[in-house]
Amino acid sequence: MSYLEEIQVKNLDHLGIVAGLIDEIGIVKIINNKLGIDVREKISAGTVVKSILINGLGFVSRPLYLFSQFFQDKAIEKLLGERIKPDYLNDDKIGRVMDELYKYGLNDIFIEVVLEVIKKFKIDLKYSHLDSTSFHLDGEYKREEDKEKQEEEKIIKERPIFIKKGYSRDHRPDLKQCVLDLITSQDGDIPLFVRVGDGNESDKAVFGKVLVEFKKQIKFDSIMVCDSALYGQENLQIIQHLKWITRVPMTIKKAKKLVQNIEVEEVKDEDKEKRSDLNLESYTWKEEIVTYGGIKQTWLIVLSEKRQKSDLEKLEKQLSQEEKKSQKFLKEIQSEEFEHPQAARYKLKAINKKLRLLEIKEVELIENYSKKKEKIYKMISLIIKKDEEISRKTKEVGKFILATNLVEENKLEASEILITYKNQQSTERGFRFLKDPLFFTDSFFVEKPERIETMLFLMSLCLLIYNLGQRELRNCLKRVKKGINNQVGKVTLRPTLRWIFQCFQGIHYVILNGVKQIVNLTEERRFILSLLPASCQRYYL
Repeated sequence: MSYLEEIQVKNLDHLGIVAGLIDEIGIVKIINNKLGIDVREKISAGTVVKSILINGLGFVSRPLYLFSQFFQDKAIEKLLGERIKPDYLNDDKIGRVMDELYKYGLNDIFIEVVLEVIKKFKIDLKYSHLDSTSFHLDGEYKREEDKEKQEEEKIIKERPIFIKKGYSRDHRPDLKQCVLDLITSQDGDIPLFVRVGDGNESDKAVFGKVLVEFKKQIKFDSIMVCDSALYGQENLQIIQHLKWITRVPMTIKKAKKLVQNIEVEEVKDEDKEKRSDLNLESYTWKEEIVTYGGIKQTWLIVLSEKRQKSDLEKLEKQLSQEEKKSQKFLKEIQSEEFEHPQAARYKLKAINKKLRLLEIKEVELIENYSKKKEKIYKMISLIIKKDEEISRKTKEVGKFILATNLVEENKLEASEILITYKNQQSTERGFRFLKDPLFFTDSFFVEKPERIETMLFLMSLCLLIYNLGQRELRNCLKRVKKGINNQVGKVTLRPTLRWIFQCFQGIHYVILNGVKQIVNLTEERRFILSLLPASCQRYYL
């Protein structure tokens, strides 16, 4: 045997961190307890799920049908266990495990994983954030529609989802899609609840039910935060026993009237420094007690200076565009010959429906004769501004309303309501992660809706693992009061876990004459490992 044949070099890179986080949570054990272990199988369902999660967080854009190839150059026995080979992870095995997960109940498995994370890592659940997004899909996904629409069905459905066209957040209305509802903790953006819905599902129709179901599953006294899709009389009745903060849509007459008429309070000098410390120096507000949908609540009317400037620019742009459009309409109507005065006025009315801030007004109808000696009418008109509408919109710029049912003894400070709502970006960050082109959302090649739901369940587990690792790292850096260099060489206490993954590229698992060792483990990498759970360290040290 030659010297070269006695050396095996496998890539470990950042995958040991991912595997360690999976071990620390106990995902393999949870899956195996749920689905059972068949002694005839070479690899358990829990280990297959672990391999999918490692693949998903490999950030190499390899879909599941290239699964075994992904592990060809990886330290698979180190990551998944001795005697496990890449060819054990074939399409048939992965497909069977995905079907078993779906059959058992994706929601039940996810909730158990979440409860374990909450308990083990002491996740603060004072605030939870709900939002939704859509995933567009290629393929037919033909399914027989239920003859009777199940309007009263539970929010956790027994039937598979319908892949169909609907409102697309991806700006792809031409493609069929499904919808993902996501609830995250404000503490570390940890996914707490995921639900996959039909492609044409409306947020307004399901958000109230989603929150109620979430509270049944995770019995913690969390204040639920959501955007304006939640705010409606029916939803407020559904969630009346929950604590919530949401945004009030400006389509509500009471909200529109309040925004136009109320004067936001000036900031007192003694409050300016406090607001600056909270990063709220560009906000002013006023509180009102309001009853809507039979629920007593606090409405916080907020004025944002940045948004006010942006809204004014948009209003000026809209006015400028309408001026150009109205000049074209004016020329059109003044050059046209009408058989009757009513026809001219009908045309004018139709034109004005297309304008919001301007109006074309009739000055005079001139009676005349055409070349064929037929009586015709021509309209003389002019463009005027809708001063009342422009004034109303000017009063609205930069303002929005936040509502909460926490009043009287449960009352929150106005600054806390605003800060909490601004953290609604928690779910948005999750959606950006799931839709990253380096993630395996492109692998939506599966043909059945059940597999789509299972894929999104697995992707949500990836998000949970990623955000948990990032939270733990940042909390440890804060405790030791020592930062690490970011991408541009500046010391930070809040690095992204993706950057840490990049820092671990080039770590190899080497077997030389039967002796196993990790190479390229620098002092900086050792320091980072010391900040991560012990399960991560075991893959490297």
